[in-house]
Amino acid sequence: MKIVRTKYIPVRGFSAINLLGVLFVHPGVYLSQELINHERIHTAQLLEMGIIGFYVWYVAEWLVRLLQRGNAYRQISFEREAYENQRDLDYLKGRRHYAWRHYL
Repeated sequence: MKIVRTKYIPVRGFSAINLLGVLFVHPGVYLSQELINHERIHTAQLLEMGIIGFYVWYVAEWLVRLLQRGNAYRQISFEREAYENQRDLDYLKGRRHYAWRHYL
């Protein structure tokens, strides 16, 4: 995964964002193994869904989650899978395709 440090991407409040398999990170943000693993999980999701499918599903699910209680971003199935497994640095070795569906 290519890593680009920039003060413009992502928006304020986020340390990093994975866009098309490229990790954009604010300068000064510590790239822990867990953060990198989190973003690699997103890359796996992106590859199995296809670029357009991943982003359409992500935005659609976020819009639905806005209508529910809690943090819409943290409730997105892609994010739930990544957050729950980011500390398991071997997670991607045994991850099943479309594992994010378990978090819907």
